[in-house]
Amino acid sequence: MKRVKDIFSSEAEAISRIPVNGFYEDAVNAIYRKVHTDNGKVITSGMGKAGQIAMNISTTLSSTGTPSVFLHPSEAQHGDLGVIQENDILLLISNSGKTREILELLLLTDNLYKNIPVIVMTSNKESELAEKADYLLLTGNPEEVCTLGLTPTTSTTVMTVIGDALVVLLQEKIGFTREEYAKRHHGGYLGMKSRGEDNQYQ
Repeated sequence: MKRVKDIFSSEAEAISRIPVNGFYEDAVNAIYRKVHTDNGKVITSGMGKAGQIAMNISTTLSSTGTPSVFLHPSEAQHGDLGVIQENDILLLISNSGKTREILELLLLTDNLYKNIPVIVMTSNKESELAEKADYLLLTGNPEEVCTLGLTPTTSTTVMTVIGDALVVLLQEKIGFTREEYAKRHHGGYLGMKSRGEDNQYQ
């Protein structure tokens, strides 16, 4: 029990140390402009565990009123790059900021459309990816709770929290309502709850 509590405490502390700066407001405003004014979408991408976080952020954005798709950086090199349109905005996630496939995705995107805004989520502010960011969201470079210090654990926790912050800020900015949520989430308990039909389970 003590070990479990220690792990929880370490991850909670890592969350409390996430650097907060003006890039959050700037990134939200950029997403709002590209998606809700220019009719674009958020393209999220990452490799491995970071990719799973990027996919989660994308689906959560879509379900809360901000259209988004996940683009696998390797599949992008085999035709999926075509999902990107000129009014889109990129949200790229790499803990090291050195992920080859993500850096290549940036080059390919620039070859397709110039000047697409780029939001980067990383732990390494000195990385090549960070240098290419228009909006840089740093994770605070937490130590992994993994006993080897290798497996993405704490790092993916803070990435998820940063994604949640973007989602909530956008919900507030667009005035996203329960009624709009219900239109996008018909099935399951959450769908019923959004329509006020969950009292049968109380």
